[in-house]
Amino acid sequence: MTNTLDQPTDGPTPSVATSLPPSVGIFWGLREGDGSWELVHARLPLSEAEPYGDCLTYPGAHYDIWEGWRRLRPAGLRKRGLPTMIASYEYEHFPRGRIVYETVPRHFVLYADRRLQRPSIIDRLRWVFGLTDAAVIVRSDSHYRTIP
Repeated sequence: MTNTLDQPTDGPTPSVATSLPPSVGIFWGLREGDGSWELVHARLPLSEAEPYGDCLTYPGAHYDIWEGWRRLRPAGLRKRGLPTMIASYEYEHFPRGRIVYETVPRHFVLYADRRLQRPSIIDRLRWVFGLTDAAVIVRSDSHYRTIP
Protein backbone atom coordinates (compact mmCIF):
# COMPACT_ATOMS: atom_id res chain seq x y z
CA MET A 1 0.00 0.00 0.00
CA THR A 2 1.61 3.23 -1.14
CA ASN A 3 0.76 6.06 1.20
CA THR A 4 1.99 9.64 1.37
CA LEU A 5 0.87 10.37 4.89
CA ASP A 6 3.84 12.53 5.61
CA GLN A 7 3.88 14.80 2.59
CA PRO A 8 2.74 18.40 2.98
CA THR A 9 1.21 19.77 -0.18
CA ASP A 10 2.59 23.26 -0.16
CA GLY A 11 5.66 23.98 -2.24
CA PRO A 12 6.65 25.08 -5.69
CA THR A 13 4.11 25.41 -8.43
CA PRO A 14 3.91 22.08 -10.25
CA SER A 15 5.39 21.92 -13.72
CA VAL A 16 3.47 20.66 -16.72
CA ALA A 17 5.90 17.74 -16.94
CA THR A 18 5.00 16.53 -13.44
CA SER A 19 2.59 13.62 -13.53
CA LEU A 20 1.10 12.10 -10.39
CA PRO A 21 -1.08 8.99 -10.49
CA PRO A 22 -4.81 9.60 -9.95
CA SER A 23 -5.41 9.08 -6.25
CA VAL A 24 -8.07 9.03 -3.55
CA GLY A 25 -7.56 10.14 0.00
CA ILE A 26 -8.20 12.56 2.82
CA PHE A 27 -6.92 16.06 3.49
CA TRP A 28 -7.00 19.04 5.82
CA GLY A 29 -6.48 22.75 5.33
CA LEU A 30 -4.42 24.36 8.10
CA ARG A 31 -4.71 28.14 8.26
CA GLU A 32 -1.34 29.86 8.58
CA GLY A 33 -0.80 33.07 10.56
CA ASP A 34 -0.57 35.06 7.31
CA GLY A 35 -3.99 33.79 6.19
CA SER A 36 -2.66 31.30 3.65
CA TRP A 37 -3.61 27.62 3.69
CA GLU A 38 -1.25 24.70 4.13
CA LEU A 39 -2.72 21.43 2.92
CA VAL A 40 -1.79 18.07 4.42
CA HIS A 41 -3.06 14.79 3.13
CA ALA A 42 -2.96 11.01 3.06
CA ARG A 43 -3.51 9.42 -0.33
CA LEU A 44 -3.47 6.16 -2.22
CA PRO A 45 -3.27 5.59 -6.00
CA LEU A 46 -6.64 4.72 -7.50
CA SER A 47 -5.20 1.35 -8.53
CA GLU A 48 -4.84 0.49 -4.81
CA ALA A 49 -8.10 2.02 -3.55
CA GLU A 50 -10.65 -0.04 -1.66
CA PRO A 51 -14.21 -0.62 -2.88
CA TYR A 52 -16.96 0.97 -0.82
CA GLY A 53 -20.38 0.56 -2.44
CA ASP A 54 -20.16 2.09 -5.92
CA CYS A 55 -16.99 3.98 -5.00
CA LEU A 56 -13.28 3.41 -4.69
CA THR A 57 -11.91 5.10 -1.59
CA TYR A 58 -8.98 5.57 0.72
CA PRO A 59 -9.40 3.16 3.66
CA GLY A 60 -8.05 5.46 6.37
CA ALA A 61 -10.23 7.59 8.61
CA HIS A 62 -9.46 11.22 9.41
CA TYR A 63 -9.31 10.50 13.14
CA ASP A 64 -6.87 7.60 12.83
CA ILE A 65 -4.48 9.37 10.47
CA TRP A 66 -4.51 12.59 12.52
CA GLU A 67 -3.92 10.74 15.80
CA GLY A 68 -1.02 8.87 14.19
CA TRP A 69 0.52 12.19 13.23
CA ARG A 70 -0.13 13.66 16.71
CA ARG A 71 1.73 10.75 18.32
CA LEU A 72 4.83 11.85 16.39
CA ARG A 73 4.94 15.04 18.50
CA PRO A 74 6.49 18.22 17.10
CA ALA A 75 9.96 16.76 16.53
CA GLY A 76 8.62 13.78 14.57
CA LEU A 77 6.22 15.95 12.59
CA ARG A 78 9.08 18.28 11.66
CA LYS A 79 11.19 15.31 10.50
CA ARG A 80 8.38 14.25 8.18
CA GLY A 81 7.82 17.76 6.86
CA LEU A 82 4.43 18.10 8.54
CA PRO A 83 3.29 21.23 10.38
CA THR A 84 4.02 20.99 14.09
CA MET A 85 0.64 22.59 14.91
CA ILE A 86 -0.90 19.16 14.22
CA ALA A 87 0.31 18.02 17.66
CA SER A 88 -1.74 20.71 19.41
CA TYR A 89 -5.18 20.22 17.87
CA GLU A 90 -7.87 17.58 17.43
CA TYR A 91 -8.55 16.35 13.89
CA GLU A 92 -11.89 18.18 13.75
CA HIS A 93 -10.33 21.58 14.45
CA PHE A 94 -9.29 22.20 10.84
CA PRO A 95 -11.44 22.07 7.69
CA ARG A 96 -11.07 18.73 5.98
CA GLY A 97 -12.30 16.60 3.14
CA ARG A 98 -12.05 13.39 1.17
CA ILE A 99 -11.65 12.45 -2.48
CA VAL A 100 -13.40 9.30 -3.73
CA TYR A 101 -13.90 7.79 -7.17
CA GLU A 102 -17.46 6.96 -8.22
CA THR A 103 -17.27 3.95 -10.54
CA VAL A 104 -20.60 4.91 -12.08
CA PRO A 105 -20.55 7.55 -13.66
CA ARG A 106 -16.72 7.28 -13.57
CA HIS A 107 -15.60 10.51 -11.96
CA PHE A 108 -13.88 11.73 -8.81
CA VAL A 109 -15.81 13.50 -6.07
CA LEU A 110 -13.99 15.98 -3.88
CA TYR A 111 -15.92 16.42 -0.63
CA ALA A 112 -14.69 19.44 1.31
CA ASP A 113 -15.59 21.91 3.98
CA ARG A 114 -16.89 25.05 2.26
CA ARG A 115 -13.89 27.03 3.54
CA LEU A 116 -11.69 24.86 1.33
CA GLN A 117 -13.87 25.23 -1.76
CA ARG A 118 -11.79 28.05 -3.24
CA PRO A 119 -10.46 27.77 -6.79
CA SER A 120 -6.82 27.99 -5.68
CA ILE A 121 -7.27 25.24 -3.07
CA ILE A 122 -9.29 23.00 -5.39
CA ASP A 123 -6.62 23.39 -8.09
CA ARG A 124 -3.89 22.47 -5.60
CA LEU A 125 -5.83 19.42 -4.39
CA ARG A 126 -6.42 18.31 -7.99
CA TRP A 127 -2.67 18.48 -8.61
CA VAL A 128 -1.68 16.73 -5.35
CA PHE A 129 -4.13 13.89 -6.02
CA GLY A 130 -3.13 13.57 -9.72
CA LEU A 131 -6.51 14.78 -10.97
CA THR A 132 -5.55 17.70 -13.22
CA ASP A 133 -6.95 15.91 -16.29
CA ALA A 134 -9.73 13.99 -14.53
CA ALA A 135 -13.44 14.71 -14.21
CA VAL A 136 -13.91 16.03 -10.66
CA ILE A 137 -17.14 17.07 -8.95
CA VAL A 138 -16.80 19.29 -5.85
CA ARG A 139 -19.41 18.75 -3.15
CA SER A 140 -20.13 19.81 0.40
CA ASP A 141 -21.06 17.24 3.00
CA SER A 142 -22.09 17.79 6.61
CA HIS A 143 -19.52 15.17 7.63
CA TYR A 144 -16.71 17.50 6.55
CA ARG A 145 -18.12 20.71 8.01
CA THR A 146 -15.94 22.28 10.68
CA ILE A 147 -17.54 24.49 13.29
CA PRO A 148 -15.38 27.64 13.63
